[in-house]
Amino acid sequence: MQTQLSRLSALRSALMQSTIPAPSIVDATVLICTFNRAVDLSEALASVLAQDTGGRFNYEVVVVDNNSTDDTRNVVQALIAQGHSNLRYLFEGRQGRGHALRLGVSEARGAIYALADDDILVPRHWLRTIIETFESRPDISFVGGKVLPLWGAQPPRWLTPRHWSAIALSDYGDQELSVDIGHQICLLAAAFRTAAVKAVGGYGARLGVSSDRIGGTEDVDLFARLFRNGYVGLYIPTLTIQHKVASNRTTKAYHRRWHVGHGRYYALMRADDVEVGTHRLFDVPVHLYRQAGADAIGWVTSLVRGRLDDAFWYETRVRFFYGFLRERRDEFVRGGGRTLRDLASFVRSFAWRSSHHARSAVRRP
Repeated sequence: MQTQLSRLSALRSALMQSTIPAPSIVDATVLICTFNRAVDLSEALASVLAQDTGGRFNYEVVVVDNNSTDDTRNVVQALIAQGHSNLRYLFEGRQGRGHALRLGVSEARGAIYALADDDILVPRHWLRTIIETFESRPDISFVGGKVLPLWGAQPPRWLTPRHWSAIALSDYGDQELSVDIGHQICLLAAAFRTAAVKAVGGYGARLGVSSDRIGGTEDVDLFARLFRNGYVGLYIPTLTIQHKVASNRTTKAYHRRWHVGHGRYYALMRADDVEVGTHRLFDVPVHLYRQAGADAIGWVTSLVRGRLDDAFWYETRVRFFYGFLRERRDEFVRGGGRTLRDLASFVRSFAWRSSHHARSAVRRP
């Protein structure tokens, strides 16, 4: 009797495996990293879980809770209990979006994964457009579109698109664009071939925003490595999502803080296009000092002329440099560097270069 039951059990198991796809097989993963935004997360999940698949594909939604202390876990588990079997909850206790992204990508079951912030709303055709684009373009490894504002309050007049990077908005126009090493743009809320991201090492754990620091560069860093390794993407203007912009992010105080943080993260990132030149002070390339000087002049000049919007733009650039310099100087000191000695060496180097060029100029016929 026991043997017969065992055979029936084995037969039932084999039958189920032959008729039901393995749960690990999905066409796409929607990855949402979140921290203490339970209400926004609930609304974001409602839009993501309502995607129109047309019966052509299946997808999972992976929520990575980055050490939230609010009702985040309950929000996700309640939706799972309601029957959303394609929704998964992961917990990452190490604070920082970089850690959360690394966990999410490692756990993604889809050959494609799409990023969705916890404060966005997506149209019903969003994921279908992404998948159909990848299917029709096997040569591309990432796609993205417009990220437009859903204002929590009327934005101030100065908050024009040139300040949008600080509030995670982007609009590169109404024409489809190829994105590669020759045309580098950072696509926000993009979708990627999972294998391509893993091939270049994934996200930098130290470069994502955390509970006390803003202005992260984990996405900029990832795109830079994709470009260097020859990967190509596509900007699709019709692929549009809405991003909530809370009123506290439309203040100049927030933008000042963001640009300082962005500068610090750029210093950590060590981007190739920044780390050029051999002359440095506190491990900061000299061309950044020159640019900061020009921006400071622009700031003061704009203030004198009463062009306050331009003055604030230059101010944010100076604050970026301040954040960069502060991070590099801290690293320099922690590494045993001496501030006065480095400054003296830097001055001597430039004094020698100036006198050398002067003597060379005299000898020229």
